[in-house]
Amino acid sequence: MNSLDRKKRQRIVIVVFLVVLGMAGVAAAQTAEEGMANFYNDSFQGKKTASGEPYDKDGLTAAHKKLAYGTKVKVTNVANGKSVVVTVNDRLGASSPAVIDVTRRAAEELDFVKSGRTKVKLEVVK
Repeated sequence: MNSLDRKKRQRIVIVVFLVVLGMAGVAAAQTAEEGMANFYNDSFQGKKTASGEPYDKDGLTAAHKKLAYGTKVKVTNVANGKSVVVTVNDRLGASSPAVIDVTRRAAEELDFVKSGRTKVKLEVVK
């Protein structure tokens, strides 16, 4: 093997390493998020979500701006540390100030029904 082949291999290894490192950074950025959470009004009960599933206030589902339908997300109430895992099945509007809307049941488990909204941390569950 000549030195030219060795240099080419080294460059390829470096490029692959940088691509993998960049992908890991993007994945990490997409798996954690903080912001405000709201919960759906009961008037949405039975109406279709963006994914086509009917809204069920007693289920553990949520709306998010970008996460794919079916994504499992651990939602933690920053104020009290309570958490619940929900499944994304609806879409938040781009202008919504919230990072997530959850069902009434999820809001009850997170203990913020009375206030109507709370600061949360989101983590995608693998």
